[in-house]
Amino acid sequence: MSSEATQRTLSLTINGQPAQVAEGTLVAAAVLASGQTVFRQSISGQPRGPLCGMGICFECRLSIDGQAHRRSCQIVCREGMEISTDVA
Repeated sequence: MSSEATQRTLSLTINGQPAQVAEGTLVAAAVLASGQTVFRQSISGQPRGPLCGMGICFECRLSIDGQAHRRSCQIVCREGMEISTDVA
């Protein structure tokens, strides 16, 4: 048996596009890895994305499985998850 652990890959969608990530990946990391750096727009139209990475700033909010304003830096990806930024 190999000394490397086998990591499971999850399939999900980001702004309608299929994506695959390693099990245990945070949603914010998955979205950033997909090339999307703007997660939402402020009320004045300014681009926003992850800032603190620990759930304090709320800049990483996006829709997950139809639920808006989820803090993506606090949620672990799961199989079949549907993720949408506000600026898709």
